[in-house]
Amino acid sequence: MVDDLETQRRAIVERIAPADPQEALTLMWRFMGVATPVFERCDDSSGTVIDIFHQACADLGALAKVARPEPKALARQVLDALQDNGYGQYDDLIALLAPALGPAGLEYLKELVEELGRTPVPVPPKGDWEQVGWGTGGPRYAHEMAERARQSTVSMALKDIGDALGDVDGFIAQYEPETRRVPKIAAEIAQRLLGAGRAEDALGFIERAEFGNNGWIPREWTETRLAVLEALGRLDEAQAFRWETFERTLSVEHLRAYLKRLPDFDDIEAEERAMAQATAHPSFLAALQFFLDWPALDRAAELLVARHSEIDGDHFEYLVPAAEALSERYPLAATLALRAMIDFTLTKARSKRYRHAADHLTECARLAEDIQDFGAFETHDAYVARLKEEHGRKFGFWSLAEG
Repeated sequence: MVDDLETQRRAIVERIAPADPQEALTLMWRFMGVATPVFERCDDSSGTVIDIFHQACADLGALAKVARPEPKALARQVLDALQDNGYGQYDDLIALLAPALGPAGLEYLKELVEELGRTPVPVPPKGDWEQVGWGTGGPRYAHEMAERARQSTVSMALKDIGDALGDVDGFIAQYEPETRRVPKIAAEIAQRLLGAGRAEDALGFIERAEFGNNGWIPREWTETRLAVLEALGRLDEAQAFRWETFERTLSVEHLRAYLKRLPDFDDIEAEERAMAQATAHPSFLAALQFFLDWPALDRAAELLVARHSEIDGDHFEYLVPAAEALSERYPLAATLALRAMIDFTLTKARSKRYRHAADHLTECARLAEDIQDFGAFETHDAYVARLKEEHGRKFGFWSLAEG
């Protein structure tokens, strides 16, 4: 089916469009019209089918620019399509067709959408209510779902139209006042205000954002705040915020940007301060990843040795790259990373990881030849002896390790 869909799409674009763009546009609308029944009959967990329809939606935009349909007629087609967008196939339709719609077509589409917004879904007599599912509040009915879909369609369409027309206030109006304080939404609004030359207004939305108790700050909000401060010429505040962001997240990107803006020689002292900050960071894994990314492999090695009790062997996605990066120059630190993964695997009896743990133990044996002094840590032989004492009955592991 996937091949058939792609063949049809390409035939419209490559064979029909060059000779007759109007006919190609008509056929592409028909092609998009089969999206809903296709999704109703297939499992698209891989995303392959939606990718084809997203490309077809982009094709609509390209074909419409050439075919140049009457803007009001095109606007009516857009409205019809947006009301059949249950699988997201038309998500970018307004932006893609904005050039073909032009200002007049977009304004007319706005009128159509606003009219839809004033037309609620009729509520049938209670005896005719059709239950279509269950939610936390009890049964869900078809007319309620249709009403929610209508409201969502109107809100999203008016945002997209506002973007296409450069109407920032129209975009903002689609959000309730409390929603505008959600950090990601505040960032979206501020970005548009900044693009419209309204940096002070943008800062107001950014600063009014409210964060949850978990302390998580979205990247979009951070980057937008920096852009707004820069636009306002508040460079010292922007620098202070870069450092604050680095302290919180150990972001390589923000530290580099901070150092780049310092006077000559001040950056050396600031970099040392940053390394000390990372070493003492509460999150061992964040600190390790920072040193690997900077890169400062000597600091990463020191961290593994000094804070070895904090190494969580379950985090192989951090520890495997760390061991690989450190093995040549810092074999003891690499060994500690490998041992943490071995210990976790055996202690938790994660049999699916036995092959990896056995490979790690083999690598530890190789690294041991380059370690002159294990210091406070067990030698390789002592470590293996302890493993056999504590996990000697895990035959699946030992058959792999000694095979």
